[in-house]
Amino acid sequence: MQAAQPAVQRLDFDTLMVAVGGGSVDSELLRELYASGGHLVAADGGADRIVAAGLKPEVIIGDFDSLSNPFTWLGKAHLMQIAEQETTDFEKVLYSTRAPVTVALGMTGGRFDHTLAALDAVARHAAERRIVLVDEEDIALGLVGPIRFTIDPGARVSVHPLAPVSFARSEGLDYPLDGLLLAPGVRTGTSNSTSGGTFSITPVPGNRAPYLLILPRVFLAGLVSLLLHQAQ
Repeated sequence: MQAAQPAVQRLDFDTLMVAVGGGSVDSELLRELYASGGHLVAADGGADRIVAAGLKPEVIIGDFDSLSNPFTWLGKAHLMQIAEQETTDFEKVLYSTRAPVTVALGMTGGRFDHTLAALDAVARHAAERRIVLVDEEDIALGLVGPIRFTIDPGARVSVHPLAPVSFARSEGLDYPLDGLLLAPGVRTGTSNSTSGGTFSITPVPGNRAPYLLILPRVFLAGLVSLLLHQAQ
């Protein structure tokens, strides 16, 4: 059961939001996302990762138990301290903000429990927002509906169910998903690939179960551009 969320005033962003956690963060990628117009939101100690990249967070959200010297941020960033301990700082960021697209860095890798918690958070919010998790090698987009995207021919495409999800059809994949039921602990769609470049995935109409589209990280910029365009 999902923990009850406290009443908070949500912050609205009209373009890309970059959520940064305390895990491993590629500083160069973070600077690129910021230069493209992304709003930097730190999940607690993620503020230190942003500073390490030579940048400054616009907002810091969390219980502040892992933030170095929180008082030094007074007057320098918007602070939202949330004391509840039923959710992670990443989920506090998600339920305290709105944005057409969220790219999350430093939420996976390192501690395995943090990675699992990040996946749970994406599963809970996939129906209402577009969240892309980024790690050292891959990106993972949470979805509850269809997707059509163009990448390099032969590139790796993985589909991982976060709950049982039935697919009506797919196009452009070497191993079609037509009529398949994917479910955790039963069957996943790991290491598929594109047969031509453009591919599409369509769940059964009415099926709102969340799943992850996992691609090599090189396709992040194109995916973010597509999602922002769709949100207009």
